[in-house]
Amino acid sequence: MKLANSNDIPKKPVDVAGAEGVQMRLLIGKPDGAPTFAMRMFEVQPGGHTPLHTHPHEHEVFVLDGHGVVVFNGTTSPIGSEDVVLVPGGAEHCFQNTSDVPLRFLCLVPIAAS
Repeated sequence: MKLANSNDIPKKPVDVAGAEGVQMRLLIGKPDGAPTFAMRMFEVQPGGHTPLHTHPHEHEVFVLDGHGVVVFNGTTSPIGSEDVVLVPGGAEHCFQNTSDVPLRFLCLVPIAAS
């Protein structure tokens, strides 16, 4: 079992092409003995965004704080606190913070994708 406060897990910058102002905490993952899923918390600073990208696996998102937009296969939709988003595998997508406070969301992916 792992029991931790997310504030005690260090944030790491997302250093991939197309990402701006994004940090991630690996809340639960392979290093913790999780065999199937990884739970990650992203924090996107005002004006920041994840890269526009695709991958074969799905991921599930739960917005904790802030608001912004999700770009999904060329369509932009608003997102905010308590929203859930399912991004199917193969879909082009990114998350953008359009507010003046950090956008924080949980993202769950298969362990092989983390």
